[in-house]
Amino acid sequence: MTITSLVPLPVLLPLLGSGAALMLFRYPKAQRLVSVVVLAAVVVVAAVLLVVVDREGPQVVWLGGWNELGVALVADRLAALMLLVSAIVTLAVLLYSLGQGISDSNRSAPVSIYHPTFLTLVAGVSNAFLAGDLFNLFVSFEILLFASYVLLTLGGTGGRIRAGTIYVVVNALSSMLFLITIAAIYAAVGTLNLAQIAVRLDDLPDSTQLMLHLLLLVTFSIKAAVFPLSLWLPDSYPTAPAPVTAVFAGLLTKVGVYAIIRTETLLFPGGELRTLLMVFAMASMLIGILGAIAQSDMKRLLSFTLVSHIGYMIFGIGLASGAGMAGAVFYVAHHITIQTALFLVVGLIERQAGSTALLRLGGLARLFPLLGVLFFVAGMNLAGIPPLSGFIGKVGLLEAGIADGGAMAWTLVVAGTVTSLLTLYAVAKSWSLAFWRSPQEAHAMAEELAVADGVQTAGSPTVGRRGQVRLDTTSYDAGEVREAGAIVDGDRPDRDLHQRLEDDGMPTRLPVLMTAPAAALVAVSVGITVVAGPLYAYTERASLDLMDRGRYTTAVDEAAR
Repeated sequence: MTITSLVPLPVLLPLLGSGAALMLFRYPKAQRLVSVVVLAAVVVVAAVLLVVVDREGPQVVWLGGWNELGVALVADRLAALMLLVSAIVTLAVLLYSLGQGISDSNRSAPVSIYHPTFLTLVAGVSNAFLAGDLFNLFVSFEILLFASYVLLTLGGTGGRIRAGTIYVVVNALSSMLFLITIAAIYAAVGTLNLAQIAVRLDDLPDSTQLMLHLLLLVTFSIKAAVFPLSLWLPDSYPTAPAPVTAVFAGLLTKVGVYAIIRTETLLFPGGELRTLLMVFAMASMLIGILGAIAQSDMKRLLSFTLVSHIGYMIFGIGLASGAGMAGAVFYVAHHITIQTALFLVVGLIERQAGSTALLRLGGLARLFPLLGVLFFVAGMNLAGIPPLSGFIGKVGLLEAGIADGGAMAWTLVVAGTVTSLLTLYAVAKSWSLAFWRSPQEAHAMAEELAVADGVQTAGSPTVGRRGQVRLDTTSYDAGEVREAGAIVDGDRPDRDLHQRLEDDGMPTRLPVLMTAPAAALVAVSVGITVVAGPLYAYTERASLDLMDRGRYTTAVDEAAR
């Protein structure tokens, strides 16, 4: 057995585990054991691959021995890092979901299909990172689509079905576009192997290359939720169960970012569309974070920050430089962990307080101090407060932009700085409302707002256009006004935190089996700060590999002989 035999395992192990879990549908404990063992094994395999690839270079396997004609799996430094980070995150999310199922007595979802579907999703993610040809990458996206639709609609509520429908329609359209692009590329160069395409594209006319480049970029930008192709995301993710939302936000968009990195470095390394990429990056940063600031629900707020921070990654890619690519790769690894951790923490908030609407929350820091610490640390990391890994990633990208020296690069440096400050504002706003103010203050605010719906209160707000209400110096939209009306309506079951405390209708302790994985993932994000030096050096070596596509093509060619 050679070391290259490990390359297919991050795909094979979850697929085999999925089949085993499906056969064990009558035995939930056995399903849990299979899932945990499989994902733990994937973490170990990914860690070994990371070390081997860093020392010996890309590892390539032609499946079935069909050299040059078959499917190649390629593990280079970028793929190995993505595999390891994704494996750690999916294991943490799985453990969190097990804790949620045990704490909630498995009432909210058909658990028998959760484990097979989750493992299938992991297999799709791993296959996307290792795919050495476009059609295998397409298959990976389809695996993700099928598995994610099942996970997104677990529980069968109306909101989840609507969100799942939006998600499927958008991703089905992007898959159709991807399939058309694959057909066009095969017609142009006669192969779908990425290494072979990279060599043969140079012989095509510039206009043909530009058309194929644009098709791939649009396809992967939809998957990555790059603005303006991201409008589907904020309505799709927040309705899913907390573990599902966490893994979607942390991983699935990064698969699209990974595909963009491969497109821009391996297939079209000239940087012809760098200006377009930087425009998309700036729009994603600014519009995403402005959308986040406007939100009154923590899940939706985090969904918009997801769109915003995808912009940082596209910024690094658009610079088309080694420093920019190193910063982008580091930021991808950082953001996978921190975004997932934040959604897990917000899932805990929802479980304990019954809602993620900021209008309903208050006093969580006093009620659940550990929850306050977890959200604060993760939120500061997302905002890029020094010395956390978010700060290191942003500084690396800003330094790369300054080194570029172009007008567009400097514009992105300013936009990135502004976005970081606005992210801090959004996180501080959430902290202030959900954790710092008292539940009584939150309820009093709801009573004042509810006057716009005809509910008797002591407040005297000013009603503006489109149902907006201005109270003191803050404007509240019609949705928040309706939320306030629901809170003060004594006949409705959806009570705010103040009412739940008065009724003794909320848990008093955090569930250990849910809190531990969330805390572990926050600790991993802090751990990235501790090992930032070696990790950034690794991403710089990965960047050198990406900028010199000959290393990739040579490894694939030699493995085929």
